[in-house]
Amino acid sequence: MADNNKGSEKTTAQTPVKKEKRGGLIAYLRGVKQEFSKVVWPTREELTTDTIVVFACVAFFAVAFWLVDTGFLAALKGILGITLS
Repeated sequence: MADNNKGSEKTTAQTPVKKEKRGGLIAYLRGVKQEFSKVVWPTREELTTDTIVVFACVAFFAVAFWLVDTGFLAALKGILGITLS
């Protein structure tokens, strides 16, 4: 049996690829301005709430790591009988 679609197939290698035109610094800055206009900025209330949450998490994990470190140090002192001066 013969394939009827044999001649109608086109490969992407035959179509030329257009290069994107370079616009320079002005075009870049226009693009940056356009992208910044798409950003949904947080309100002052959201920003304040998120900042408080971040500080609280940092404080919590700082204390948690300090406690774990102190516990390991106490365990090693007890097991190995060492003193730190």
